Amino acid sequence: IIDLFRKDEGAFVSGEDISSEMGVSRACVWKSVKKLREVGYVVEAVPRRGYRLRSVPDKMYAYAITGGMGTEVFGKRSIHHYESIGSTNDRAYELAETGAEEGTLVLAEAQTRGKGRIGRKWISPGSGGIYMSLILRPRVETDEIPTITLIAGMAVIKAINSTCGLDAGMKWPNDVLVNGKKVCGILTQIKAQPDLVDFLVLGIGINVNTPLEKLPPEGTSLKTECSRHLSRTALIKQVLEDLEEYYFRFRKEAFASLRDECRALSLVLGKRVKVEQHHRSLEGTATDIDEKGALIVKTDDGKLRRVFSGDVVMCR
Repeated sequence: IIDLFRKDEGAFVSGEDISSEMGVSRACVWKSVKKLREVGYVVEAVPRRGYRLRSVPDKMYAYAITGGMGTEVFGKRSIHHYESIGSTNDRAYELAETGAEEGTLVLAEAQTRGKGRIGRKWISPGSGGIYMSLILRPRVETDEIPTITLIAGMAVIKAINSTCGLDAGMKWPNDVLVNGKKVCGILTQIKAQPDLVDFLVLGIGINVNTPLEKLPPEGTSLKTECSRHLSRTALIKQVLEDLEEYYFRFRKEAFASLRDECRALSLVLGKRVKVEQHHRSLEGTATDIDEKGALIVKTDDGKLRRVFSGDVVMCR
């Protein structure tokens, strides 16, 4: 029904046309409209004219996302939507362990135990952010996983730039920044054999319409940066479309085909950086991203160091 409303936005659609298009009774149409109203859709009904969609709720409902989305796999096979959940990554991991297929998507309006890297918490207040986790089964070796994190960042950047008109960039390995502040974080979790990945859960958190007072000092929201309220469902669709395109290229041609674009989106290459790791830190100039997704840092003694994980701080 929503798709029918969107074909001629703002116009009335007769109950008879809906009934005929869907192959159901007029009574069934009425019950469906009633259900839409119950979840926040404002649908006007006028005798002899039919129904007209006046407004939609700011919710990431599965049917709102799948309608008109141009993916083949991502979000097309199964979407699990929750008003609130501990962690979308945890739920997606559970589903993957029980055989959920590639492209299964978990979405939540809010998280109570949102996950960040290195055991940190991802602030996930309700009604404003995108909190999503996607199940992938790439059948690659474990040392290729960092490149999938970078691919996800590239997809988010491309979607933000095209949807919001902003100039986002990537702070290696998993942060997306706008005007120097963080709008998105990516968390990749895997289950693997010694060398081969069984499955991968790709968690993406984006501050879309989130009020600044609910975010940490280093964070910002897309609404703040572009000065307008944004459709989360439209952004999710674009992220999934861009991510699927990159992912299919990665599966077919490896990361080499995407490496130049990844470099171009990087905010750290050519900059002096400090990388904090578990047992050490190093400082130097970020010079490249290699074929496995590692950051190449040239230290002051002239040596090139491959960095696969750590917190990167851009030095003044």
